[in-house]
Amino acid sequence: MKKIIYLLAVLLFAAACKQKQEPATTGKQTAEKPKNIILMIGDGIGISQLYAAYKVKNDNTAMARCKFVGLVNTSSADELITDSAAAGTAMATGKKTNNGHIGVLPSGEKLETILEIAEQHGKASGLVATSAITHATPASFIAHHPSRHEYEALAMDFLETEVDVFFGGGKAHFGAREDGLNLLDSLQNKGYNLIYNYEEINHARGPLIAGLFGEKHLPKHLEGRGDYLDKASMKAIEVLDQDEDGFFLMIESSQIDWGGHDNNQKYVVDETVELDNLVEKVLDFAEKNGETLVVITSDHETGGFTVVDGTLKGDSLVGHFSTGHHTPVFVPLFAYGPGAEDFSGLYENTAIFDKMVHAFGFGE
Repeated sequence: MKKIIYLLAVLLFAAACKQKQEPATTGKQTAEKPKNIILMIGDGIGISQLYAAYKVKNDNTAMARCKFVGLVNTSSADELITDSAAAGTAMATGKKTNNGHIGVLPSGEKLETILEIAEQHGKASGLVATSAITHATPASFIAHHPSRHEYEALAMDFLETEVDVFFGGGKAHFGAREDGLNLLDSLQNKGYNLIYNYEEINHARGPLIAGLFGEKHLPKHLEGRGDYLDKASMKAIEVLDQDEDGFFLMIESSQIDWGGHDNNQKYVVDETVELDNLVEKVLDFAEKNGETLVVITSDHETGGFTVVDGTLKGDSLVGHFSTGHHTPVFVPLFAYGPGAEDFSGLYENTAIFDKMVHAFGFGE
């Protein structure tokens, strides 16, 4: 009898553990594999940046809705401390490369990106950034060049892909080029609806949209950019979701990193809060849709930022920066939706690509 009772106890414990490990689902989240993946990158976010935003938002963060959390190692192929080009390439292609390289190995060999692979499988694709769209992180998903600083060459690569929607800065890299080429005309000839003002985003019609809002980068959130990131991201989702085969979308909050380089706590926290507010809307879409995997992470931490003092209410946080550069510490990752459970644990940034490819079921 004791053996039977013991056996029953073991079985009950195992069942309880299995139940805890299974993803919590709400709404329509019943798909085994996602039809869509939305990768959200907060450039420069580490644990302390996220914690500061959490306190400012009254001990709340939309990312807490994600039941699966990971830690990511960000080192590049040639340096302990990565730059955004190598980190973006690692996430986009699953391969480590040298700092400064975009979509290529250290040898110069071109690498296929998750965006390009998604397009090959009939899915729509998009990019959104608060920097120039030709900047290191967004460019890593679409371009192939040994130097992140060759913006005009990176812009040329946009014409070599089938990306459906992209929003960011960098208009000059397409239309006011040193080589005299007018890539804006080329984009229009390919069928893109070109828009240059934030006000046009809500009224833009697909299936192909190219939004370029500024000659180079966009302004700060509270200094002219307003609700651009929300508008652009949700418009991209609206347009891409019309593709019956699904979509891949990368959204980057680029300027958290710039605040870290400037050692500007207010800049960092405001941009992080803006991203987290967008996460809330994206997760609402994913919950209702039921076939969307959302992955939220960072390419690296910037500034060596730590919270060293403050109040429980979070109204007077005191932060400290130890550097004006990037650091090699682990960055957080949050995942929500079908396939999210695969993103728990500690792993290399290249594994993000591998996990997204596996989630889509490519090659199976």
